[in-house]
Amino acid sequence: MRRKPNILITGTPGVGKSKLCEELIRSGVDMEWIDVGQVAKQCNCYSGFDENLECQILDEEKLLDELESRMEDGGKIVDYHGCDFFPERWFDVVFVLRTNNTLLYDRLEKRGYSSNKLQNNIECEIFQTLYEEALDSYDNNIVHELRNETHADMERNITQISSWINQWIKDNVSI
Repeated sequence: MRRKPNILITGTPGVGKSKLCEELIRSGVDMEWIDVGQVAKQCNCYSGFDENLECQILDEEKLLDELESRMEDGGKIVDYHGCDFFPERWFDVVFVLRTNNTLLYDRLEKRGYSSNKLQNNIECEIFQTLYEEALDSYDNNIVHELRNETHADMERNITQISSWINQWIKDNVSI
C-alpha cells in the first residue's frame, strides 16, 4: 500500500503543466516531480524523429521500463503531454490542464514552435484531445479538468491538488 498517491498532470504542450508542478513542490507538497520529457531525454527513450510533427518519437516501452520501479512507492507527480500509454494502476488521480487557445498560441509562439507544430497543438486543445485521451484511459471518476490561464487559476489549482493529496492520505493511510 502506497503512503502517498501518484498523480498525473497532463494536457497540451503550453498549458502550464511544468509550471504547476514546480509551484506545487515550491508550495510544500512533499512528493517527487517526474518530468517525463526529461526522463525520456536522460534515458534516450526514443525510436526516431517525426519530421511532420517535428519531435522525437517516444519509445513508450523503454520509458515505462525506466519509470516502473519509481512509481511503486507512490508520492509521484508525473508531468507529461500524453497519458494513454501509462498503466492505469499507476495513478490515483489525473488532472488535465486546459487553457484558452489565444493564450496557448502566444505561449507556443514564444517557444518558437513552427506554424505546423503550432496548428497541431492548438487543434489538440480545441478538440480536447488530451482530456478525451484521459477519459478513455482512466476511470472517469479520477479524471479532473482544470483551467490554467491566470495566476488566480494557478493558485486555485495548487490549493485544490494539495487538498486532494491531503484527503487521499487521510483516507488511505492508517497511522
